[in-house]
Amino acid sequence: MAETTFLDRIEQTEGAAELRAASYRLLRLAPGDTVVDVGCGAGHAAAELVEQQLKTIGVDADPAAVAVAEARTPGAVFHTAPSDRLPLEDASVDGYRAVRLFHLLEDPLPTLAEAYRVLRPGGRAVLAGQDYGFLLIDSSDQDLTDVILLGLESRSVAPRAARSFRDWLLDTGFHDPEVVVHNRVVTGHDVMVKQLELAADAAVDKALITRDDADGWLAEQTDRARRDRFLAVLPTLLVAATR
Repeated sequence: MAETTFLDRIEQTEGAAELRAASYRLLRLAPGDTVVDVGCGAGHAAAELVEQQLKTIGVDADPAAVAVAEARTPGAVFHTAPSDRLPLEDASVDGYRAVRLFHLLEDPLPTLAEAYRVLRPGGRAVLAGQDYGFLLIDSSDQDLTDVILLGLESRSVAPRAARSFRDWLLDTGFHDPEVVVHNRVVTGHDVMVKQLELAADAAVDKALITRDDADGWLAEQTDRARRDRFLAVLPTLLVAATR
């Protein structure tokens, strides 16, 4: 799996650990309950859920990711399957967790229908993801920055999916939704340099800006870092609801 190392770096940051903890609190599970983590990746959350004495199932469409997760957490059960066809019985889990999944989906509704199907009545679903329309990066040229962030959005199938989580859950039949915003403040340029480069390159590829624009913007961000002026704010929406 080409991105395992990159995903590991993300999951090992303090902000990612806080986000995972927030999602667990919203699940409201007790020891012995069963939880499925859909889009489990390399299994960081699954390992922590097992530590909380939860019966944990991880599901991911990438078999290489599942292999890493199985090696990391032998105490959980893992399946290779798409999010809209879970290999689980009806009403068989107490909690459903999907983080950083829906921006990859062209049609979220079958996946949401599966969440509803596998949850027991009274069970909780927690969806979490960044809405790329809300990212903030400080710059001397904010108009150019906004265009470059549009380039970053173009790299995802549904970059603004998170703002629809509440509607989607209600439309699927869930009730009592709860919305939490988790803000990650980044002042270390090194943490985001790869994402900045990808955003600028995407904006050039989409003919939104010139290569000179992109190189100048990247140089400014590097200079801001040198002067301890780099700032990015990355909001993640978490939405929980009851089956």
